[in-house]
Amino acid sequence: MNPLVTAELGILDWIAAHCHSAFLDVLMPAVTRLGDSGMIWILLGLALLLLSRRERSTGFQVLLALLLSLLICNLFLKPLVDRIRPCDWNTAVELLIPRPGDPSFPSGHSSASFAAAMVLVLTKCRGRWAALALAVVIAFSRLYLYVHFPTDVLGGILVGTVCALLSVTIWRRWLEKTALGRALTRGRGDGGPR
Repeated sequence: MNPLVTAELGILDWIAAHCHSAFLDVLMPAVTRLGDSGMIWILLGLALLLLSRRERSTGFQVLLALLLSLLICNLFLKPLVDRIRPCDWNTAVELLIPRPGDPSFPSGHSSASFAAAMVLVLTKCRGRWAALALAVVIAFSRLYLYVHFPTDVLGGILVGTVCALLSVTIWRRWLEKTALGRALTRGRGDGGPR
């Protein structure tokens, strides 16, 4: 076992020894399920796109960031790195959720969560701090549940943040002034870009 794996397992073991409680053992699986397949974030993006005239362009940017996260994190980096999960190193741990079947690095839950939440932060969307807090809790849940190493979660946060920056940049530089951009921003209170 290499020193990085040993150190990271030590962090996970510390979380298991000092942070677990009966309440959190119920809460954290529920929180992590919110991030399964990025579903809570996809629903948020669709709600902004379809239901909020003021935030339609933000909804589009959230969905674009999630697509980028899927491509970079799940379809490129996970197969490339092919890292095994901490629960496979330490098989004595009793998991509170089913063992995920894909590679460990980077954390897809963390990547999708930060891709969506950081778009909201960058566009100054209402509810951005609540979304960012949820993203942090979802990312922590992956450590609590012993299915990701800390560097998996940090890698996911980094990938998600980059995807958010890319999405907002693509929107502002290329799409905002197109017919699509005009259609999505029509009806906003200020009538122009944020």
